[in-house]
Amino acid sequence: QERKEVGFIAISAGEGLSQIFKNLGVDEIIEGGQTMNPSTEDILNAIEKVNADAIFLLPNNKNIILAAEQAAKLTEDKKILVVPSRSVPEGIHAIFQYEEGIPHETMLETMIESLKEVKTPSVTYAVRDTSLDGKEIKEGDILGMVGDNIAVVSQSVEEGTRALIDQIVSDDSEMISLYFGADVTQEQADEMLSYVTEQYPDCEAEIQWGKQPLYYYIISVE
Repeated sequence: QERKEVGFIAISAGEGLSQIFKNLGVDEIIEGGQTMNPSTEDILNAIEKVNADAIFLLPNNKNIILAAEQAAKLTEDKKILVVPSRSVPEGIHAIFQYEEGIPHETMLETMIESLKEVKTPSVTYAVRDTSLDGKEIKEGDILGMVGDNIAVVSQSVEEGTRALIDQIVSDDSEMISLYFGADVTQEQADEMLSYVTEQYPDCEAEIQWGKQPLYYYIISVE
């Protein structure tokens, strides 16, 4: 294909999430996630495939940012701009900021600045008994995470997700997106959406099929 001015690479875990990035015009998607972080070499291979002068690279996970920056340093024939997105919703939000014709460095600053506008809690489960942040946790408990902190411990996905959303949504929230994982049915996700629209009538709300492993929901609050 002809060389173009700008390309995009995103790291994603989950068929639905990857599809969302494709729909947004991302050129290469690298499969990755909590337990399968791509290496610098994987990222370099993706860079190789994108025929563009400048490439915005979205790691979408804090554990991949370093490998992305390393790959950027090792690339000589293209300008690689790493947007330090720590979650898929942050990456999606950053792509929406993109405008053609703006100098790449300026665009990168705008994207980085925009990451502050998004909160991305997630709902997962405990893989073992532990005590964290002053909470006793049993294997299989449902955990509502905000960054690396456990905000909610629950016995049910529905309850845990609701409690987490209630903690995160504030008066100035405008948009709530729920990306539901491989272990959540469309029906369950629809019920969760109904809860959100009833509780927060002033917010726009949507569900997207993420099909990500390990996480029942990845939530985006803007």
